Amino acid sequence: MVLVVLCGAFTWGTQQQVTIFLIGDSTVANKPYRVSNPERGWGQVLQLYVDESIAVENHALNGRSTKSFRDEGHWEKVRARIKPGDYVIIEFGHNDQKVKSPDRYADPEVGFPSQLRQYVAETREKGGIPVLATPIVRRKFDERGYLVETHGQYPDAVRKVAQQENVPLLDMHARTRELLLEWGPERSKALFLHFVPGQYEAKPEGAADDTHLSGTGAFKLCDLAVAEMKRELPELAGHFKP
Repeated sequence: MVLVVLCGAFTWGTQQQVTIFLIGDSTVANKPYRVSNPERGWGQVLQLYVDESIAVENHALNGRSTKSFRDEGHWEKVRARIKPGDYVIIEFGHNDQKVKSPDRYADPEVGFPSQLRQYVAETREKGGIPVLATPIVRRKFDERGYLVETHGQYPDAVRKVAQQENVPLLDMHARTRELLLEWGPERSKALFLHFVPGQYEAKPEGAADDTHLSGTGAFKLCDLAVAEMKRELPELAGHFKP
């Protein structure tokens, strides 16, 4: 799962806003604010963390990979809006690994890194600042309470491209892994869609979803993303709310 955040072109001290564009999958995407819908993406709440000099445009979409986001034309719409000085945060990986879905699959050794490099290059061509993010972990504990890795080579592929292309890296995979280990098998359910039948009208049968985020999870993971941004993008640090 890869996510892209773009910060619109700007000059500090003027009225021109910075735009942060996000591209990625369902863990980042905006979810409908409707009655009885418990699901949120962490990119959905990022605007609440920044001051008025920064605009956030979340273009992440459910089910997309680096390949399908481009092939379906979503990236071109984002690319057309990038101005010099904008930031693009790119977080994919969850759907790139789906071998049985040829419209989305991008192998971690060649296809996936190639797609990431293309997003980076095209962002820079527009004068934007690309930012890579590793995919967040899935909540999968074994019977011993150990957290099981489900993303294979994809997080390391993102890290490698970031290093080779000299791109800031938000290591959401490492940070969410630390969080789940700290919270443990039971408490960490609150970060994802775990609820009993009848609790939400939108999902009357209940849910035990260890990939998609609850409101609690969206805010907690956005906390982690902002901490990563403050470290990797120090020029933005003063524009996050206390």
